[in-house]
Amino acid sequence: MIKGLLRFVVAIIFILSGFVKAVDLVGFSFKMEEYFSPTVFNMPFFEKFALLFSIIVVILELLLGCMLLLKLKLKFTLSALIALCIFFGFLTFYSAYFNVVTDCGCFGDAIKFTPWQSFIKDIVLLLALIILFVLYRKDFRKKDAYSYSGKKESNKIQYILLAVFSLVMIGIGTYGIMYEPVIDFRDYKIGTDLKAEKEKINKNPSEYKTYYSLKNEKTGEVLKVNQDDYIKETKYWAEGSPWKIEEGKNESVLIKEGYKSEIVKFKVEDPAGMDATEEIIKAPKAILVFTYHPKEVSPELLKQVEAKAKAQKANVVYGVSTEPDTFRTIKNMMMDGTAIKTIARSNPFVLVLENGKIIDKQPAKEYIK
Repeated sequence: MIKGLLRFVVAIIFILSGFVKAVDLVGFSFKMEEYFSPTVFNMPFFEKFALLFSIIVVILELLLGCMLLLKLKLKFTLSALIALCIFFGFLTFYSAYFNVVTDCGCFGDAIKFTPWQSFIKDIVLLLALIILFVLYRKDFRKKDAYSYSGKKESNKIQYILLAVFSLVMIGIGTYGIMYEPVIDFRDYKIGTDLKAEKEKINKNPSEYKTYYSLKNEKTGEVLKVNQDDYIKETKYWAEGSPWKIEEGKNESVLIKEGYKSEIVKFKVEDPAGMDATEEIIKAPKAILVFTYHPKEVSPELLKQVEAKAKAQKANVVYGVSTEPDTFRTIKNMMMDGTAIKTIARSNPFVLVLENGKIIDKQPAKEYIK
């Protein structure tokens, strides 16, 4: 009974983890791109294959989780899950130790984990899997334990359930890639009031403190000093001081956790740097056309989207991109590419606001139909 309960819990964790990522495969691929980026593993060549790697990881989690739940090929399944956990454990430890990827995306946008929380979760799962391997060792088939050959009649129902589960997950994942996630776990879901969220953030902001990395040019000693102590102690900055700030090694440390919301990154500026965020969220109706990779978008598609947006006669119609000259017939505005990706996964997409509230969000190809 105990080993059955443990198997059920571990299987459900893997299935849930795979499901929230399958719903938003494009979003998970953005997380994979972070790992391949120059600041992490420095393998930019693999960034173009991020979506493919994401699909492979999600397939493994879902299939192996379901097989564990159904007790199919237990030795193979547990061995593969242990290998998968070791791989995830390496990634999360690397992220936590070097503080390079602040959210592993283990449960997509549904549940946020800090890097160390993710690593601990992987270690606990790994230990649980090893315990299951030991507890079920007597149930392993001696012959063809790692293959899919042999008698399958007794497991016919389980294989049918596995096939149905796989087809459903393929459908959900494909829909998310072609359009938008079936279930929106993001802060920018339809119905979100950006104006109200901004007010909550302003009332309870997070507080950070900068820590300077100082190096003594005479002794070679290195110190981490917070901004307050740096200002108080004249020896660190007075003329002739041997202490010098090491460029690129300063850290911003969270001192007080405020109201958490991705809406904090919603900041739209014109090419000159003038903030237009307040104008947008206070407008009776605003239509925003977003693209985070403008060079990958067909000029004809942009032309059609701009024409449709202008015809809606909204109070504000802007094109928001990472480049200042993306749009031809509507005003160009700028926004961080990562922040744009957080709002929606399609490139380009259209966001419609009424008094700051999201009333519609569509891929551009669907918007112009």
